[in-house]
Amino acid sequence: MTDERPQRSLLLAVSWAVAVCAWPAASAAPAAPPVTPNEFEGSDVERINRAIEVAAAAGRRVVIPRVNVSGSQRREIWLLDSAILLRSDTLLELENCRIKLSDRCRDNFFRSANCGMGIDEIKPMRNIHVRGAGRAVLEGADHPRATGDSGKTLGKHTFGSDAGVAGQSQTGDWRNIGILLAFVEDFSIQNLAVKDSHAWAVSLERCAHGTLRDLDFASAQVRVVGGQRQTILNQDGIDLRLGCHDILIENVTGFTGDDLIALTAIPRPGSLAGRTGSTMVSSSQAREGGLDDIRHVVIRNVRGYCRGGHHIVRLLNTPGASLYDVVLDGLIDTSPAGMRCKAAVKIGDRNYGGGIAPLGATRRIIINNVITRSQHGVLIGGSLCDSIISNLVRHDSGGEAVTVASGPQFVRDVTITNVRTVAATQPAARAP
Repeated sequence: MTDERPQRSLLLAVSWAVAVCAWPAASAAPAAPPVTPNEFEGSDVERINRAIEVAAAAGRRVVIPRVNVSGSQRREIWLLDSAILLRSDTLLELENCRIKLSDRCRDNFFRSANCGMGIDEIKPMRNIHVRGAGRAVLEGADHPRATGDSGKTLGKHTFGSDAGVAGQSQTGDWRNIGILLAFVEDFSIQNLAVKDSHAWAVSLERCAHGTLRDLDFASAQVRVVGGQRQTILNQDGIDLRLGCHDILIENVTGFTGDDLIALTAIPRPGSLAGRTGSTMVSSSQAREGGLDDIRHVVIRNVRGYCRGGHHIVRLLNTPGASLYDVVLDGLIDTSPAGMRCKAAVKIGDRNYGGGIAPLGATRRIIINNVITRSQHGVLIGGSLCDSIISNLVRHDSGGEAVTVASGPQFVRDVTITNVRTVAATQPAARAP
């Protein structure tokens, strides 16, 4: 690391180029009236999926209203037994409604219709937009059948009522993800609240040219299920996986049981699409030619924390995939007194997918305007080069604002300016 600025002009140029990209917005609503699931018969998810099919074919938008009307029944909740399937050219509006996974469900809230169980060839989709109007809430099941990622055993590491049930997978997988898109271009997800997710609330695989905006999370890693406290692992807020690029993430709030935002390019050979043995539905085996690098991502205006004590923002790539041209501008750690995240930002890790990515694979990262009380302001656990860390304040703690855990041999041409730690003036009260 250095206090000199040999890369500043280059990096500022990269930052400007990324920040002014033409981020897509949801398509303008067509003149025709919207399609609603209240026009159809069947279960809640059958009616919603039918509405999406009709609307996509006719170029109309879909509205899920607050009131669910089925025959003579009127309810202010929509219960999902399986995933809502999103099709190309879909504008789905959640109108002040509450959508909840049923106790029968072992599936996503939403999934792009091109992927799923047994689909080993995922065809690209485009123009998918999901937006809330008013207070739109997605809520996990009262008794989740499974939680956590594909490496966590139900009943041993993480909760699931499927634990020990014959014929049911005993680990988590991509079905535990809340909103799952794969190979989708031109998309937006905005103005939603996600509560008690079963694993990652939003996960994108090989998606491009999209916006995630105005998303609020409330998952605590521990919750009461059937009168008992249960651990629910891997409750990230937003995950960008292999191959994601040209994406804007902004206005993210709340708390999660695991990382609030994570960019993770972790190739794993041998995994197949459409199988339950992975937390990636499109296969975690990397494509050649840099196609599965994560690049050109802007993250701004983050106000939240990790209730499970992990990281607020995590940038992680391992050998076989690069991560570059990422801007994080504006992060406020809102963790309460007595609760502290491990790091506001963690970059790299030696404990995943073959260890630390080679020097140069994680590059042109700009981190700016961070206020935190985490154990580490920025924790470098892997490699990093040609990057800038600036305007970071770490308070209520001693130690260094920027920590290099991987060793100086993994860091090159990183400019650090206006970074400091401010000690607490009095002992902090413990969180209730």
